[in-house]
Amino acid sequence: MSKIVTAGEMRAIEEAAVARGATWSGLMEQAGTGVARVARKALGNPAGRCALVLVGPGNNGGDGLVAARLLHDAGVKVMLYFWRRQEPSNDTNWRLCRERAISEVRAADDPQSQALRRALAESDLVIDALLGYGANRPVEGELATIIATLNMVTAQRDRSARPFVLAVDVPTGVHADSGALLGNAVCADLTVSTGPLKRGLVFYPARAYAGELCSVDIGLSPADLEGIMTELIDGDLARSLLPPRPPDSHKGTFGKALVVAGSVHYPGAASLASAGAARVGAGLVTLAVGRSQLVGPGRIPEVTLHPLPEAEWGVLGDAAADEVLTILGDYQALLVGPGLGREKATRAFFERLLGLQSPRHRGQIGFRIATAESEKVAVKQRPELPFTVIDADGLNILADLIHHPEPSNAAFGAVWDRLPTGRCVLTPHPGEMRRLLGVEQIAEHPVDAAKDAAARWKQIVVFKGATTVIADPEGRVRVNDGGNPALATAGTGDVLAGAIAGLLAQGLKPFDAATLGVYLHSAAGRLVRDELGDMGTLAGDLLPRLPLAIRALKQS
Repeated sequence: MSKIVTAGEMRAIEEAAVARGATWSGLMEQAGTGVARVARKALGNPAGRCALVLVGPGNNGGDGLVAARLLHDAGVKVMLYFWRRQEPSNDTNWRLCRERAISEVRAADDPQSQALRRALAESDLVIDALLGYGANRPVEGELATIIATLNMVTAQRDRSARPFVLAVDVPTGVHADSGALLGNAVCADLTVSTGPLKRGLVFYPARAYAGELCSVDIGLSPADLEGIMTELIDGDLARSLLPPRPPDSHKGTFGKALVVAGSVHYPGAASLASAGAARVGAGLVTLAVGRSQLVGPGRIPEVTLHPLPEAEWGVLGDAAADEVLTILGDYQALLVGPGLGREKATRAFFERLLGLQSPRHRGQIGFRIATAESEKVAVKQRPELPFTVIDADGLNILADLIHHPEPSNAAFGAVWDRLPTGRCVLTPHPGEMRRLLGVEQIAEHPVDAAKDAAARWKQIVVFKGATTVIADPEGRVRVNDGGNPALATAGTGDVLAGAIAGLLAQGLKPFDAATLGVYLHSAAGRLVRDELGDMGTLAGDLLPRLPLAIRALKQS
């Protein structure tokens, strides 16, 4: 399980470890040892290999000095290039490097960067240990020149003709929390996080500068990380969530998912969402759709159909909601929203289906207003809402209900109070998140925005993006580092919503279903990219690759 921390959390973890008996020098030794081990692997046979270590003034530079010493001892020719580090009177790691006669140059003595360019030309490996996770000031002056010189050399397309760049903890010039750039930033091939991954590394633009990610143990105990609520979704976590497939199973073993989607303008959304649920292994998927939309593009024959009455051509209304409520008890999962449209009748359908109408409106029979007692009976007769995914137009209708309520609903409490706590998965992209929050810009970091929304709404939130964040009302957060331009096309969100619903049908809890659905969707996207490229791919290309992603996960 890969924990993700902010700079403040990491500082508190280290201080707590020291308070329990660890030492700063011991933590640094373990960090540098881990970095050296990864660097050795990147270099291969150390004989005749050259490494340049860029050393800054803080603990990050200390980690680099430990790694430099250990690489030297392993037979690598090492050169140190110092920026703003004081003389080693109290710097044990620098003193140990000098005892080994490791060559060194100061940036202050190299104003034209000639020595730096020569060292880069001779090096097989560059270790960036200039600034660590505490850096938050703009990169400028001498430091900016060092970074620009390094990036100019490593910009060569032929990797064999340039050094491999390894960043310690974070690439210099990257904000460890936000992922923003502090100006110019080191473009690394690999970032070795000492201890837990720093949050900014998995968000753009920093993600494009970090290269591959790994972390090394610095001697922290599980107790040190108990309070960290954010983790990266990796293969081990995703594999642990896969629902079992016993050999004596039948379709009922794997649950039933009901998909309510599609309209006259968006018939394909219904096809993609329902197929997404089927492709992750749901035993039976039913598409409930308006009668005029029964024959839609790309419908797979394995998905059963339930025709719904329409308020007007291709638009669902109150009568359709009543029809869905009669069958809802047969299903373990519900998906509502993809391609549904936002007409007034559709809003009434959505309110009625999810029980979001005011009590007076819900209990009204003809022109007679129901009594309080008859209202209790009406509510009791509603089937319990199954685990529900709300996507696309379902989210937009929710935003309308929150920020533009009907007069009959205006005084009837918050919309979120009317949904059963923790039983819904909401899947907004940034535009939908802004509409739900009623803001023009989302000021918070995606992790903070998703965490706050999940707590406020008391539901699971899947905040989609190049890096997707999944949060639950208790404060747990899982992050999927799977940015892929092959997924940047219409309809891929419908497939994701269907996949989550299909996993809910198989018995996964909402937070876990969202986690595994996001991972599999991203993995299928990588298969599409690797096979077809990242341009011209379609959402439908994901569907046959979802089972392949599952198989690969099981075999890894």
